[in-house]
Parts: sequence; structure tokens; C-alpha cells
Amino acid sequence: MVLLVGVAASGKSTFARRHFAATEILSSDAMRALIADDPSAQNATDDAFDLLHRLLAMRLRRGRLTVVDATNVEEWARRELIAVARRHRRPAVAIVLDLSLEVVLARNLEREAPRPPAAAVRRQHGWLRSSLETLPGEGFAAVHVLRSEAEVESVRIERV
Repeated sequence: MVLLVGVAASGKSTFARRHFAATEILSSDAMRALIADDPSAQNATDDAFDLLHRLLAMRLRRGRLTVVDATNVEEWARRELIAVARRHRRPAVAIVLDLSLEVVLARNLEREAPRPPAAAVRRQHGWLRSSLETLPGEGFAAVHVLRSEAEVESVRIERV
């Protein structure tokens, strides 16, 4: 399991599409769209993550590489996903898009409406920054932190 970690507008979905097959990506926005016909429907979030976790378990049970495209900036959310990977005896890797607050706020303004309010992006950024110290001890086989747009652009994913 590859867990993408980053605030809204950090480029997680773009990163996922660039490096992984569409069938390998489980996106919380896509799950909301399936359930409520709207990827930003926050009132569908609980059902979206229930579906995401079920699909993740099915894919991991079959030994399929699976990328979770969600903010994953809160420890409790990562813990739940790592537990799914452990139940299926699969390693979990975190790829963190740790871009500056200024960059993500600017990107967020460029997004089509509806978009998260700046206060939500700031709150997520704070949670992400707090998580950087704890991530290595959360049960990941590896944690890769990308700290700039240049680092994100230069990444090469190797499958072994």
C-alpha cells in the first residue's frame, strides 16, 4: 500500500496519476463522486472512506499495489489504513508532499470551486507538520518526504 500524505492542493492526485495506473489509485474524492455525484460532497465522507477501506482490503488481499489518495494528515486516519495493510500482510509506504503553505494556498486559489477554504488548508498544513516527526514510527516500511515542487517533479517510482 502506498499512502499519499499531503494537504489539499499539494498535488497528490496529479502525482498519483503520473506514477500509477488508474486501477491502482483509490481516491477519497473519487469515492465521494461515486456515492454523491460530487467529489467535494463532505457529507458523503464517512461513506466514501468506508468504501475506500473495503476496496483497499479487497485489493491487498489479492496482492495488488494500491495507492490511497487522500490527505492522510491525521495520525488516526493513517493508523486505520496501516491496520488494513497489516491484516493482509502487506507493507505500507508513505509518500509525503510537504510543500510550503504559501504554495498550497496559491494552488488552492487556482482550483475550481468548490474548493476547501484557506482555513481548512492551514489546519491540514499544521497537522501535516506535526506528523512529520511521528510518521517514521507509525509502522511504515518507508517514508519519503518531498519538500518542494522540484522534488515532486523529479521523483521516479521504481517497482521491485
